Amino acid sequence: MEETVMMQAIMGLIVHSGNTKSECMEAIQLAKKGRISEAKEKINMANEALTEAHHSQTALLTQEARGEKVEVSMLLIHAQDHLMNAITFRDLAQEMIELYEHIKGE
Repeated sequence: MEETVMMQAIMGLIVHSGNTKSECMEAIQLAKKGRISEAKEKINMANEALTEAHHSQTALLTQEARGEKVEVSMLLIHAQDHLMNAITFRDLAQEMIELYEHIKGE
């Protein structure tokens, strides 16, 4: 895989995963204040960012499936770690919003 394309995919993973986590943190803070509908909007935005992160990951997986070597580097491992953390954070944020919604009685 061309180094530039590889770097774009890795940076896409990192950036979009980071955006996912940020949107989720904002969603939790909104839910904490009782602003549940806004929190759910933030989760939707997080899901969009997560989809973009998955597109970056898919580009790498597709190259590997085609038989093109994808060099595993610390940066790639770091990017994958960001993605996995973003997914976990999104799942927990959704649960927390549901809890706040239940507590607030909406």
